[in-house]
Amino acid sequence: MTDKTDFTKALDSYRAKRGEFRILEVPERRYLMIDGHGDPNTSPAYADALAALYPVAYALKFASRRELERDYVVPPLEGLWHADDMDSFTTARDKSKWDWTMMILVPDWIDDLRVDAAIGQVAAPARGKTPPARLGDIRLASLAEGLCIQTLHVGSFDDEAPVLEHLHHVLIPEQGLRMTGIHHEIYLSDARRVAPEKMRTILRQPVAPAG
Repeated sequence: MTDKTDFTKALDSYRAKRGEFRILEVPERRYLMIDGHGDPNTSPAYADALAALYPVAYALKFASRRELERDYVVPPLEGLWHADDMDSFTTARDKSKWDWTMMILVPDWIDDLRVDAAIGQVAAPARGKTPPARLGDIRLASLAEGLCIQTLHVGSFDDEAPVLEHLHHVLIPEQGLRMTGIHHEIYLSDARRVAPEKMRTILRQPVAPAG
């Protein structure tokens, strides 16, 4: 058995520092994805999405260790967040208007058939448990973000607004860039176990030259 891979340490795209806005190229990667809409604090669809994603992610990890002898730490939860009016993320913070895609990275050595097998394993009745309600909504998809700018936010999710306001309206224009893709967050902390003021979240925005 080889050493366990921790993608937050192995991949450059998971590197970010508080107070530093770093420009980087993010290569195309595959994720388990599930979509939804509305306030993540109150939407049942959000809780159901996580309840479906994590069992499949862990089934993949155990299959990789057992069948391929490649073990790894299940990557952190990530989210793509978007709205018709981007002020919903900064000045307005109207979470009811948010669309989201929650996702977990799939290692590049795991093929599509193993992903299908993992979903099937979670779907199979076990010890009387009911399969996750949104299991059928999970898809395996690639995300190609390319040029991005990102930083590390330490604190509660609601305290992200000033950082995003500075990023969107000051820093990106000053760098001669424009926003292109969808706002991306990477949750390095477990919100169930870490105090809000200590939460560590990478905030990423795909960009392109303004010209």
